[in-house]
Amino acid sequence: MRTAVAIGIVAALVLEACSAVGQAGAPARDVTVFAGSSLTDAFRRAGDELAKANPGGRFIFNFGSSSTLATQITNGAPADVFASADEPNMQKVVEANLTDGGGRIFASNRLQIAVAAGNPKKIAGLADLARPGVVLVLAAPTVPAGRYAREALVKAGVTTTPVSQEVDVRAVLNKVSLGEADAGIVYVTDVKSAGDRVSGVDIPERHQAVARYPIAVVKDTKNGELAHRFVDYLLSPAGQDLLAEFGFSKP
Repeated sequence: MRTAVAIGIVAALVLEACSAVGQAGAPARDVTVFAGSSLTDAFRRAGDELAKANPGGRFIFNFGSSSTLATQITNGAPADVFASADEPNMQKVVEANLTDGGGRIFASNRLQIAVAAGNPKKIAGLADLARPGVVLVLAAPTVPAGRYAREALVKAGVTTTPVSQEVDVRAVLNKVSLGEADAGIVYVTDVKSAGDRVSGVDIPERHQAVARYPIAVVKDTKNGELAHRFVDYLLSPAGQDLLAEFGFSKP
């Protein structure tokens, strides 16, 4: 069953290589990284940087919701590294004895309300998300961003009715940027990544839910040395500086 699931997942994934083989004729040393969708832009850059420093190495990414990725890994999908947007989903993989050690926290993130560019609905805070006429989308409650969003709304005493519950945080961002929703709760890094396609509304500290991101090498990796280099890079001063460029905070 695990084998069948893994084959199905591999067939369905659209994997993107972040670099070509660095030396003509040299065999590629592929490292497949499963990572929460909020890490998309930062990890693509990290993969490019490490590929330059490791000729013949390729970093291939599967981005999605951390809950889905954890399920894929526990069902046998071939991954070398797992980076989660929360600790519970990493713990599922650790408890299944599928990681080389426990997850190491390498970054943190905060919530922000993404609204249409220019904020035409004049949304000033979480309470405005419950106003009649405001079309709200959230990530599904099984997704870290969706769980964090609901924690923030509970802290603020706000009850909302989202029109949809998306598969991951980037899907929420896309709905807002495409004009299919007036607002969505995402991470500050997502708003930053969207540039002028959306505007961001801050959530006060008392209502925040801080996301902590763990990362681990998967025990069955075929390229353990390069997989560990990827993890070590993100924890290094250079990796931390790169993550900060994309809006992530220190662990």
